[in-house]
Amino acid sequence: MRVVIAEDSVLLRVGVQRLLADEGIETVAAVDDGGALLAAIDEHRPDLALVDVRMPPTFTDEGLRAAIEARKRIPNLPVLVLSQYVEERYAVELLAGGANGIGYLLKERVADVAEFVAAVRRVADGGTSIDHEVITQLMARSKRNPVDSLTQREREVLGLMAEGLSNAAIAASLVVSDGAVEKHVGNIFAKLGLEPSTSEHRRVRAVLAYLNLG
Repeated sequence: MRVVIAEDSVLLRVGVQRLLADEGIETVAAVDDGGALLAAIDEHRPDLALVDVRMPPTFTDEGLRAAIEARKRIPNLPVLVLSQYVEERYAVELLAGGANGIGYLLKERVADVAEFVAAVRRVADGGTSIDHEVITQLMARSKRNPVDSLTQREREVLGLMAEGLSNAAIAASLVVSDGAVEKHVGNIFAKLGLEPSTSEHRRVRAVLAYLNLG
């Protein structure tokens, strides 16, 4: 796997690069601003962009803006955003695109190497990895929730899907059988009207519906 890292903190940028290298993941470019990120994306066409939200010169949303532009240039480019805090507006803007290969994690998650690397691989493969705190805050902001028809257990399953867990991992987390999870997932797709599609991943579409983004 080939990644581009965009992070203005030298320590974090170098640390993440070394962490990924230990896992056999190549960093083809490591930059510190949005413009350099786009140049690196154009040059290297990576398998994943790992992007900080706030970067120079204003330290507001340069990274997020560059990530959105990168996905316009390379449709479905996997992007994993790292943020110091849950920045709701930025999370909504990134996730609302509705495409595969999106992650939004708090930087503190990098400390759990196994969890972080799993998120990197999951997003690069076209899945999602959304921090539980992000999910909680996005749900809190919503006045109308399109998943009202789901049972409590189905919501729990969908919430874990939003975090990027596989059916087997969901089963382990909820202490139920794999078959029970498969049944819940099937019910979720049916209730949300998500028919099989060649252009969109149903799990991602279900997650976006869960977050009331599309």
